[in-house]
Amino acid sequence: MYQILSRAVAVLAFGLVLASPARAETLKLIVFGDSLTAGYQLAPDEAYPAQLERALRARGHDVSVVNASVSGDTTSGGLSRLDWSVGEGGDAVIVELGANDMLRGLPPETTRANLQAIVQQLKAKGMEVLVAGMQAQRNLGEDYAAAYDPIFGEIARQEGALFYPFFLEGVALDPALNLPDGMHPTGEGVSVIVEAMLPLVESLLERAAAH
Repeated sequence: MYQILSRAVAVLAFGLVLASPARAETLKLIVFGDSLTAGYQLAPDEAYPAQLERALRARGHDVSVVNASVSGDTTSGGLSRLDWSVGEGGDAVIVELGANDMLRGLPPETTRANLQAIVQQLKAKGMEVLVAGMQAQRNLGEDYAAAYDPIFGEIARQEGALFYPFFLEGVALDPALNLPDGMHPTGEGVSVIVEAMLPLVESLLERAAAH
């Protein structure tokens, strides 16, 4: 009789473990980037982090999306502010940096070194990372583009991060989705980006929730 009761208790306990959620608290997702994600010339609720949080919550995710982006930031600037901008307690980070390096014509090897250090430090903090890629403007020359474009995907693979090939996919060069400067997305343009990235961001949250 004692053995039967012991087995019953063990089965019940096992069932409760299976029924309990793996994580009860709200996930903290940090967007660490430049003006493309900071919300340049947009209302706060139109910026990428705000729109992403609404889209994720609409799909049932208990997540808080933090805007840790700074307009004009390069990968060097991002690396230098990483500790105080991201800090501790985050679960996942979307890294969107490198466009300003390209616009300033900085050496691709410098961009690579900085971005890799950023991803490595975030991973060392125990955070899951999604790297958002960028593409060089072709007027910089084929050699520059050949050195710059692969950086993001190669670092993501090397560091075990998720990778979104081109942050501005579906928005770049479309006047209807960009501000008059032709470089920064409008609120509608941001919505296009959020929708396109949503499945991969959900995969990022799945990784974070598994910790």
